[in-house]
Amino acid sequence: MIGQTIGELLTEHVTLDVEGIDRLYLNAYQPRLQTGGGVAYFFRQHRGAKVASTLLMAPMSQAFVTAIANFAATEEIDMVHFRKHQSKDEETQRRLQAAPLLREGVLYIGVAQEKFSTFRVSKKHNPLTGDSFPWLSRADVMCNQYYFYVVDEDFGPLFIKFSSYFPYTARINLNGHEFAKRQLAQAGIAFEALDNGLLRCADPAALQGILDGLTAEKIDAVVRKWFARLPQPFTAADRAAGFRYELSILQAEFARTQVLDRPVAGRHLFEELIRENLDLGRPEKVSLIFHRRITQRTPGIFRTRVLTQGVIPTLHVSYKHSKIKQYFKLDHALRTETTINNTRDFGIGRKLVNLPALRAIGFQANRRLLEIETISQDCALAEGMFDALTQPRMIAGQAVPRLTFGDPRVMALMAALCLFFIPPYFRHGWLREKMTELMGIPAADYSPHQATYDLRRLRQHGLIERLPNSHRYQISPQGRRVAMLFVKLNNRLLRPGLSQLFDGCPKAPNRPLANAFKQLDRALEDFIQGAKITSAKNLICA
Repeated sequence: MIGQTIGELLTEHVTLDVEGIDRLYLNAYQPRLQTGGGVAYFFRQHRGAKVASTLLMAPMSQAFVTAIANFAATEEIDMVHFRKHQSKDEETQRRLQAAPLLREGVLYIGVAQEKFSTFRVSKKHNPLTGDSFPWLSRADVMCNQYYFYVVDEDFGPLFIKFSSYFPYTARINLNGHEFAKRQLAQAGIAFEALDNGLLRCADPAALQGILDGLTAEKIDAVVRKWFARLPQPFTAADRAAGFRYELSILQAEFARTQVLDRPVAGRHLFEELIRENLDLGRPEKVSLIFHRRITQRTPGIFRTRVLTQGVIPTLHVSYKHSKIKQYFKLDHALRTETTINNTRDFGIGRKLVNLPALRAIGFQANRRLLEIETISQDCALAEGMFDALTQPRMIAGQAVPRLTFGDPRVMALMAALCLFFIPPYFRHGWLREKMTELMGIPAADYSPHQATYDLRRLRQHGLIERLPNSHRYQISPQGRRVAMLFVKLNNRLLRPGLSQLFDGCPKAPNRPLANAFKQLDRALEDFIQGAKITSAKNLICA
């Protein structure tokens, strides 16, 4: 596998390639109880209280906590009070290993004190009369959270966490790969697990079909099923009156797992790959991965980090509240996963019904990252193509200007194309803006006429394409390779190499090229002196 590129590795040595939802973290909330007015309506209009007060919430909370304790006693379920800094995952894994035959049921109930947003009554005054009146508003408190760790016959391990304070918001955590394992087992399809993924599967097509079939409707159904089985803070009358939980997405992970037949060599290649792409977190690179335009006014942090935990390198590319993480999973598979922490980053609502749109964004982001990495590592051009680009020529009777490698304006053009790989199109104005930034010149020094000229020669060389009946352009597949090659040759070969020829370069203290040229200079000087021709060096250099 020596000398193989990431493209060749993923084409020739992948034994299993699947993409699906990994971890999904949901919020279960009461839409009608998110404001003080809604809470007042609940107690006064629905339950018939004279005034809406937090005093009415305490009996509800006490009844809910009592119902949980009775449920645990009746079902003989352990209640574990988590200590500070105790790992909930480790406790759950230990109990899962101790109950391997449990097909469905509550594994145990965990209790932990955590911060929660509830309602408090404050006193306000009428600005006209001065009379005081109660006002319900949000406030953060520390209260008990009850974790129901369950095993579902169709979804495997998951947990539902209820708050013990009004309005009793819940959290649900489930995993798409655990769902896939259960479905494969029920269908009698042999497989081998890889932590929360899969290492082997007798029917990869069926596995991908199962992952694709994890819909919002199925997720909603399993949550409703367990809500019906577990203690509820709201009565049947409350639910009949329309006070029912709705589901929204707090966090969603969309993963692509590519299992390799030569894992050790694959990991070494991945380590080289992340060194090649340390600049993926620049705003322009994040925009092409996430297919979102980023300007100076776009809020958030954009960065690339390479983390090493033990001996496992991990690449993180951040965008606003979301990120892509890539790592070599348990020395067997390349794992690329996009985690969306705020659906609003992509102009999508938070409700669970928006899962298909989020799924498309997450999987496309994974594919774009892999595509960019493949191109950046394998952007070589045939000699004939390079000559055609850098020499003037005639096409269909028209003179096509050359794209001279090393010319500052041409190099700025190629760098501009590197900033716009995958978004659907760009315009004349965008090119002018980027060219003046890249060349470090005033906007007046790069005229609209010059931008038109550059667009025409890029189009004539086949590096960009004009969309029909418009003034919009998109980069061609060949343009991606050419732009990446020009920029990489300039930024990683010529500029670092030539900088070593000058004394005082802080980034190259040893300057091997400079030392080699000094040795050549000394050898030439010795040769000239030996020939007794003192003026020969000046003639040679001239």
